[in-house]
Amino acid sequence: MSFNETIFKVIDVQGCPYYRKGDEFKISGNALLLEHNRGSKFISTVIIDLPHKRSECRTLIGQLTKILVEHERVDRIPEAVISCGECHSEIRLEHKKGSSVALIEDIKQHSTDVHTIASLLSNFSIFKTLDEASLRDFVSLLRLKKFSPEESIMCKGEPGKNLYIIVSGLVNVVDDDGISITKLRNGEVFGEMSLISGDPVGATIKVVEPTTVLYIRGQDFLKVLNRFPSLQMYFARLLSRRLARSNVMISKEFASGMTGTLSQMPPVELFQTLNYNQKTGVLKLNLSKGPASFLFRNGAIVQAKYGRKHGKSAFFSVLGEKKGRFQFAPGLTEKEMKMPELGMFMELLMEGLRKLDEEVEA
Repeated sequence: MSFNETIFKVIDVQGCPYYRKGDEFKISGNALLLEHNRGSKFISTVIIDLPHKRSECRTLIGQLTKILVEHERVDRIPEAVISCGECHSEIRLEHKKGSSVALIEDIKQHSTDVHTIASLLSNFSIFKTLDEASLRDFVSLLRLKKFSPEESIMCKGEPGKNLYIIVSGLVNVVDDDGISITKLRNGEVFGEMSLISGDPVGATIKVVEPTTVLYIRGQDFLKVLNRFPSLQMYFARLLSRRLARSNVMISKEFASGMTGTLSQMPPVELFQTLNYNQKTGVLKLNLSKGPASFLFRNGAIVQAKYGRKHGKSAFFSVLGEKKGRFQFAPGLTEKEMKMPELGMFMELLMEGLRKLDEEVEA
């Protein structure tokens, strides 16, 4: 899905009563066939801007609409010259690529068609958690950008700046040696890990095919999670899947215990991995302000200590640590297994990240 516009320009006229040489027709929108459980639905958002102060020729409008339906998206329409001669006259139009139209501006301009646009957006997994009203609100924070093959959208080691959603195209996630770790396609999201953890970008994202992305600036990211609680669960699942893929070997080693450093696995990733894998045991950390310990029961935190801090305040404080060592040992006593949870893990994590963000702004 891509909200672009394309232009058909009149290059020759012989007897046409409507249009003159140089007139331009701007076309935007999509024409998609969507598969649903109850059958298929054809959704079209064809918008044709006629030349200024010119009458409409429905034959030509129908022909232009047919071209978009055939190619589904305006950015797929090849450069070509078409002719219309249905009224004993002839007009020839040349197609050339038009400029991008910002997604939010397109939705504002065509607000009467928001329901259809929302239907198209909701095809992406990240938008499925939002109703139409929330979707319109969320879209106001998004921007549209295009990248060419071989461009790098993010580079390992850089500060995290944006959350990206792939609208169309293909990108590679590459390691330090330039080897592809995985590929990301339409509807997939990246950039969230560094924004949530505050750590540098963990991998380079390199464009394989011409790619269009929607992005939201990093400073707006946590605000989005506050405004749209349903997105918290989306990112919780997304983080879990990412961590599951990237830490398969680590997860296996947790069965017999493991040690490591926070430079290798920051607190956010460490806690997420234990939570996702539903581990039961004791996590001990040697940090700058002293030792810390956390008890996990089936992935839930039931006890937290850091120096003189206990409970949630200890958990929040450790999230901000950058250096130190950790050791995880499986197993809890019968008494520890009966301890109540500190709270829902994802809510604790989001609250802690908000506090860190407030401290940075202060």
